[in-house]
Amino acid sequence: MSSRALLLVNRHARQGQKRLLEVINCLQKSGLELIEESTEHPKNLAHIIHKYKNHVDLVIVGGGDGTLNAVVDALVETQLPLGILPLGTANDLAKTLGISNSIPEACKTITSGELRRIDLGCVNGKHFFNVASLGMSVKITQKLTKEFKRRWGILAYAATALQVIWESRPFSAEIRIQDQRYQVKTVQIAVGNGRYYGGGMAIVHDAKIDDQRLDLYSLEIKHWWQIIPLLPAIRNGRHIHRQNVRALNGQEMEIYTRRPRPINTDGEITTYTPAKFQVIPQAVAVFVPPV
Repeated sequence: MSSRALLLVNRHARQGQKRLLEVINCLQKSGLELIEESTEHPKNLAHIIHKYKNHVDLVIVGGGDGTLNAVVDALVETQLPLGILPLGTANDLAKTLGISNSIPEACKTITSGELRRIDLGCVNGKHFFNVASLGMSVKITQKLTKEFKRRWGILAYAATALQVIWESRPFSAEIRIQDQRYQVKTVQIAVGNGRYYGGGMAIVHDAKIDDQRLDLYSLEIKHWWQIIPLLPAIRNGRHIHRQNVRALNGQEMEIYTRRPRPINTDGEITTYTPAKFQVIPQAVAVFVPPV
């Protein structure tokens, strides 16, 4: 008996529309029975999942990390397994899980891979896969247009980040974790659940998406140029050992700022400070390549 899958492809993702037929053919050849739905607004994806929750065995999502972020709450609520087709610009969750950017390989992972339960982060009730952050990353999100990402791919992140770094100014925040309070002046605070974010940067070099912890770092620089020597280390997650970088971890943490500041979860602005973070162990099941 074949499995029935709900296929949700973000046609606005970098490769969404042009790879759609290839995706459908590849999955159908593997014996999956597909129900294909689409929407112009990612916010509607959760409603679609709930609509079909009693009629399908799994949900397949084609898009980038923002598309996945739009469905994560519905996946937690329905407990349907997730298959990932990396069709976006960054595809950081796929990289964390070792899922290939090749469509045939990604389809093979869904049809013959292993089901692995992974943790989720949660901030103010909003779940996230990769990272939640405030400061520079929010400004990058606000400046990055869909057209710019579609045209330049991962280079769009780098170009926008350089502009934001030059314009960045420190802000005050209080971090509370394990009965400790830290008063900081920072340009960015990031709280990671998985390993990769922001187009392949590592939150911490040894982070795992099932280690039941959140990893926080705060970039406490005074001048924009001080971040330049940190960039190579930020790429591989070893910046946590550098001067001007505060690194903390735990299962719960809180961040307070003088005025509400927007928080970016997996590339989408979804909530504001004050913010309470927690890790939700083994929250969802995802198809991953066999070990």
